[in-house]
Amino acid sequence: MPRRPLPVSLAAAVTAAAVALAGCGHLARSSTSTPLVDRGTVRIAEAGETPSFNPYTALGLAQARYAYDSLVNVSADGTVVSGLASSWQATTTAATFTLRPGITCSDGTPLTATAVARALNYAGDPANQLAGAQTVLPSVPYTASADDAAGTVSATTSTPFPFLTRTLGLLPIVCPAGLDRPQSLDRSTRGTGPYVLSRYTPGGPYEFTVREGYAWGPAGATTAEPGLPARIVVSVVPQASTAANLLLTGGVDIAGVDGPDRARLTGHGLAAADVATVVGLTFFNQRPGRPLADPALRRALVSALDRQGLANVAVGGTGRPATDFGAEGGVCHADLAAANLPARDDDAEALRAAGWTRSADGRLTKDGRPLRLRLITPDAGPTLPAVAELMARSWTALGADVTPVSESLPALVNAMYQTGDFDVVVGTSPGFALPVGFVPFFSGPTPAQGLNFAGVANPAYDALVAQALREPDTEGCGTWNRAAAALLRAADALPIADGHITVYGRSTAFATTFGGQLVPTSIRLHQ
Repeated sequence: MPRRPLPVSLAAAVTAAAVALAGCGHLARSSTSTPLVDRGTVRIAEAGETPSFNPYTALGLAQARYAYDSLVNVSADGTVVSGLASSWQATTTAATFTLRPGITCSDGTPLTATAVARALNYAGDPANQLAGAQTVLPSVPYTASADDAAGTVSATTSTPFPFLTRTLGLLPIVCPAGLDRPQSLDRSTRGTGPYVLSRYTPGGPYEFTVREGYAWGPAGATTAEPGLPARIVVSVVPQASTAANLLLTGGVDIAGVDGPDRARLTGHGLAAADVATVVGLTFFNQRPGRPLADPALRRALVSALDRQGLANVAVGGTGRPATDFGAEGGVCHADLAAANLPARDDDAEALRAAGWTRSADGRLTKDGRPLRLRLITPDAGPTLPAVAELMARSWTALGADVTPVSESLPALVNAMYQTGDFDVVVGTSPGFALPVGFVPFFSGPTPAQGLNFAGVANPAYDALVAQALREPDTEGCGTWNRAAAALLRAADALPIADGHITVYGRSTAFATTFGGQLVPTSIRLHQ
């Protein structure tokens, strides 16, 4: 049975769905016409356990939306809307947020600007090593300060960074009681959010209870709305097939399902929100001594591929070749691949000019050495190994000796970030909601000093990124897209297919953000 994607970051691997807190989402509407259930219980299936509910850890961040708020939120159409802050303004080096009045923490204490600034500084302090917070916050140092009389929180950065509203503004804010005792955040919540963690069981289930009087959710959402559940119970259901069965039998109300099990859920009146991913996000190892350090060879390998055929295999049907490195709905997402990838079967002359020739037995050689490639994929499900096999056939026809290898996730991460023993790695991810998230994977130092595991060195990309970092928010999208196009033209990486998983609801309606995260204040339960 296929496993459901686990919410780990691209820094760990490019093989699973990444937690993402910004970007466009979707509203799921159920076909049910039954009345709303006021103050009922909604049961949600999640793929993985949550050993810590600290929202600044990698695993706790995924559940933070229930119990913690951020200064701003992002609506389904990608627009930034209010949260704890009623207004905001930002440049590339400074941001100011004005808090709404009357906000309280779950322990009843008022939330002050000083408390918010303290949380921002605590989460951003490298000494605290908070992996979850670092996936949200700017990648440059900053300092936050407060004016309690004016109700404002300000932050300044040491160097330009374009998305301060969508990074600083989206960090879950922990209240002072939680910062005073950080260890308490593993099994309890100390936030301003619409729910409070009321029961924790190792391995699940986890129970959240609604807060009365809450009125500062996304765009002013409240917990007084009819149909909003009084309790949310989150159970751990690793297998997509089991989650599908529970949806059909009424064992759970909301669950994400991928793969062929989606077909079983069609026609049952379920709410459905598609979560975009990029299937087959492919990196080429360009570290010194690896054959794919040769750009002519990388372009030849890409031009030899049937992208439509690969897309069909990647999604298990009629696929669409991916258009960008990140999934649809990400900030600055554009149709870039078709116009910038090497043309099909168009690099034979470039290969010859670079010194690659076919030997008498049809093998591609250079300086007497045959081309050998180690192509690795995760062993989670049949789709990616099938993509790798089709790639291998195309490259074998070109003259390469290709060894496809299906690895466990720990072994794959070890090859990418420790040994560097791979030539091509193929994974699946929604990527990042912001284009700046990809920068450390396409530039800078290789592990252990950095995250550029494929050793990408693209001067055109680096120059365009430096320019984009000086342009505020989405004003720099054109520059970010030219940077991504430079990677495609150099065949530094290759996205294979646009795909999706689906979040289903039984007798419910809800909204999701980029990456498939539920918006708690949007959930409505029907009879």
